[in-house]
Amino acid sequence: MSTFRQVAIAAALAAGRLLRQQIGQVREIQYKGAVNLVTEVDLASERLIVETIRAAFPDHAFFTEEGTARDALDAPALWVIDPLDGTTNYAHGYPMFCVSIAFVRYGRPEVGVVYQPVLDELFVAERGVGAFLNGERIRVSRHRELRSALLATGFPYDLERRREALAAFARFTLTSRAIRRDGSAALDLAYVAAGRFDGFWERELSPWDTAAGVLLVEEAGGTVTDYAGRPFRLDQGACVASNGLIHEAMLTTIAGSDEVPR
Repeated sequence: MSTFRQVAIAAALAAGRLLRQQIGQVREIQYKGAVNLVTEVDLASERLIVETIRAAFPDHAFFTEEGTARDALDAPALWVIDPLDGTTNYAHGYPMFCVSIAFVRYGRPEVGVVYQPVLDELFVAERGVGAFLNGERIRVSRHRELRSALLATGFPYDLERRREALAAFARFTLTSRAIRRDGSAALDLAYVAAGRFDGFWERELSPWDTAAGVLLVEEAGGTVTDYAGRPFRLDQGACVASNGLIHEAMLTTIAGSDEVPR
């Protein structure tokens, strides 16, 4: 196990313990937009993660959701951190949230950790090594048809942009088995890697939403692109992740083709 992986796991577990202890005790909620929340727990979790990583790698750069640092995404040694993905869920006591930490070199994730503290599920990926859940190797699903697929998605915080997202959601409702919307993109991607979801799509994501989860999907044998089918980059907002077998059908549905994919 690389040192980067060890430190990412230690930071994620420490932050997860904090989140688990404080759930149901949120006292201060601020707004970063009309519906985009941040709590004192987000901030405390981010401080804990950054301090843990800086103790091991004092010269590394950071790109964090709550603004500890926003260094360049193409830095040679960068940590991309979401200290609490699913803040709205957390603030309401809904137990679908996680910590997401990725170590990135020149824009390419090399280590990804997603930790769900309520279920005590630790998803870990290292480039070229594989993807794991609580130490056991995971693989994407083998469903070949969209109509038998369980999918996940999310909606933009910008209320005006939700119309477009709802149109794609409606098309997938007619062409897939079912869709889930749990409010944590990092966790959705981890679930694609574990074969629980067959695919995921969402627009207007940030690097901290995707950096760890994308590597999990890729190392579990899946496919990740943008909405046009091009290789995914962290500076893009649109992400489509799947088991690979239904990927083209997903892209066709997102594009709004009149043809019903199978």
